[in-house]
Amino acid sequence: MAGARELNVGFAAAADLLPAIAGWRAQLENEKRVSPHTLTNYTRDLAAFLSFLQDHLGETPTLAALAGLKPADFRGFLARRARDGLAAASNARALSTLRGFFRHLDRAGLAKNAHVASLRGPKLPKTLPKALDVASAADLIEADDAEASAPWVAARDRAVLALLYGAGLRIDEALSLPRDAAPLGEMLRVVGKGRKARDVPVLAQVRDLIDDYVRQCPFRGKPGGPLFVGVRGKRLNAGIVQARVRRLRVELGLPDSVTPHALRHSFATHLLGAGADLRAIQELLGHASLSTTQRYTAVDAERLIDVYAAAHPRARG
Repeated sequence: MAGARELNVGFAAAADLLPAIAGWRAQLENEKRVSPHTLTNYTRDLAAFLSFLQDHLGETPTLAALAGLKPADFRGFLARRARDGLAAASNARALSTLRGFFRHLDRAGLAKNAHVASLRGPKLPKTLPKALDVASAADLIEADDAEASAPWVAARDRAVLALLYGAGLRIDEALSLPRDAAPLGEMLRVVGKGRKARDVPVLAQVRDLIDDYVRQCPFRGKPGGPLFVGVRGKRLNAGIVQARVRRLRVELGLPDSVTPHALRHSFATHLLGAGADLRAIQELLGHASLSTTQRYTAVDAERLIDVYAAAHPRARG
């Protein structure tokens, strides 16, 4: 297992299981194109599970042993991790790793165990909706999704998330864009709530991600058709994007308040934090009322005092 040695990870696994692990890692790296960081996390999750099984079963795990595991065995692994102080988000990612690994074993005809797919993940703590920090927003957009069915699907999802954060679009606004909107220019006409149109600037990085998706997409589409499509060539459903974000927030250890809409929220909050005018943000978001924008960007007293001190003539004096 060269890959395991590179990561300094050892596997408590019998000889018949090691090639299966190598094949799973190769699939993640070459077909799913997960990032090195994601591959490291998934590999360590699997290594931890196999190490647990060695103690739990009293023998080195084999393919036959994996096929014979019961729901209580998987729950015991998660319970051990919880007792060791690992967070619920970390346990949720570990369960996602195991589901993917057992799915690989099943598809390869090596072992089948339906119990892992039926397990409920740990309940993640609920938090109030809030903006992501800049680094987390970038990680969410750039992360590789091991569940993506094809590279073009991963490119599509990155492009959609980049539009939500880079241009402050609602998810329905992004998914309603027509195919002939691409290639995007520096400004984009968006039709929002109440059929109200607004023009928003589009960053070069966002345009590049959309161009990359269009190049890879196997569906050419008609000029009046949707820009973002699903695997059957029809308009992409918002639930697909929401599911991707749910998977990635587990992988990245982000709270469950992180949703596609949180990227639009982050767009506004980060602009305000950088000194953008509140009314300009209102126009970019397509809000009818400035009070909505104030609530949306969580304008607090400290921020308002800073603006007042910088702008009022007597305050400057």
